[in-house]
Amino acid sequence: MTTYKIQTLRTLREEMKAVARGERPAPADAAKPSFSSVEALVRLLTPENRQLLALIRDRKPRSVSELVQLTGRAQPNLTRTLAKLEAAGFIRTTAVGRRKAPSAAIKKIVVEIDPYSEHDRVRVA
Repeated sequence: MTTYKIQTLRTLREEMKAVARGERPAPADAAKPSFSSVEALVRLLTPENRQLLALIRDRKPRSVSELVQLTGRAQPNLTRTLAKLEAAGFIRTTAVGRRKAPSAAIKKIVVEIDPYSEHDRVRVA
C-alpha cells in the first residue's frame, strides 16, 4: 500500500522553501499526491465521483468521449473531474492515438485518523 501525505498548505510551503534553500533534501514522497486534510480527500470522493470511478474500473472506457456517452455528463465537466482524480492518483490516463483512455489506478483507500493530533494518514492500494 502507498501512503499519501496529509499536510497543511503552510507546512507544505515551509518544506518546499527549505528544500529550495538547500537546507534539506526533497522528501522521498515529494512526487506523490498529498492532501491538505482528510476533509479535502472526502470532498473529492463525492457519490458522483465514486460512481465515475466504479464506471471507469468496471467498463474500462477507451476514451473520454466514450465515458461522456456512458455517464451523460458534459465533456468539459467530465474532463475537469478526471483531471482532479488523476492529480489525486485515483486514475491514470493513457494516450491512445489522439484520445485519452482513463483507467483505475487504485483499488481501495484507507484513511487513518488520529483523533489527538493532525497526523492522519491515507493509504491506497
